[in-house]
Amino acid sequence: MIERILGIFLPVLVVVVVGYGYARRVKPDMTHVNRLSMTILAPALVFSALASKDFDVGANALLMVGCVGVVLGSGLLAWPIARLLKVDYRTFVPSMMFNNCGNLGLPLSVLAFGQAGFPAMVALFTISNLLQFTLGTWLMDHRARFHHLLRNPMVGATIVGFAFALTHPPLPEWIQVGIRIMGDAMVPMMLLSLGVRLADVRWADSRIGVIGGIVCPLVGLVCALALAPLLGLDDMQRGLLILFSVLPPAVLNFMVAEQFRQEPGKVASIVLIGNLLAVAFVPLGLALAIR
Repeated sequence: MIERILGIFLPVLVVVVVGYGYARRVKPDMTHVNRLSMTILAPALVFSALASKDFDVGANALLMVGCVGVVLGSGLLAWPIARLLKVDYRTFVPSMMFNNCGNLGLPLSVLAFGQAGFPAMVALFTISNLLQFTLGTWLMDHRARFHHLLRNPMVGATIVGFAFALTHPPLPEWIQVGIRIMGDAMVPMMLLSLGVRLADVRWADSRIGVIGGIVCPLVGLVCALALAPLLGLDDMQRGLLILFSVLPPAVLNFMVAEQFRQEPGKVASIVLIGNLLAVAFVPLGLALAIR
């Protein structure tokens, strides 16, 4: 069991460490890379996975319901913790709800469950991102306009991807392959970007960072363990939901906090320290997921 867990986690860690080492040496500006990832590569990945013949909306419907439950449940559990810590809920709660299911979840799903686990984890990634770009934006700014959210490439790719998944219209093979190539580039790019972000860890807000890094996987795991038997998930779906639940806060939380000027320094510490603590929590999640 330990060898299998290490075999799943260590390859992902290697790519993150390469990104970290490169950032320490070169200090790259990732602004344009991240924009490229979020506007082209990530939408291509989402559409390619959802529109593929391997993805069955009906078979994964309950798993996606579980994803919504973990995201919302994590927020509800984190809310009183934020009040106890006397931290603005807009700083703390979104980072507990929206996890790193892209950077870490996608490669881990393939290593843990084979290619069959990838489309299902993309579905979780898609639902989580859709909630972040809608509910998460509203949590930051209650005046956010819904039609502005629909302009986001990730939201558009999600809607079109699910439409293709339900109807399976004919699409030329060369278009499918081209989109899939762009989507495949997203996973290593995410891992390298995560490593680069980890090089920017600041310890000024380390207390909230450590607390957030511990609370995020724990509240997610509580929700997943409660929901899995209620939803009647099969073994692989149960494992994927548990793996999803223990992932650390998403890097995107920092970008959103920066956009809304919502204490980005504290959010950065939660995200970055939380991803460092993933070295402990992800193997725990894998142990529960593949047992």
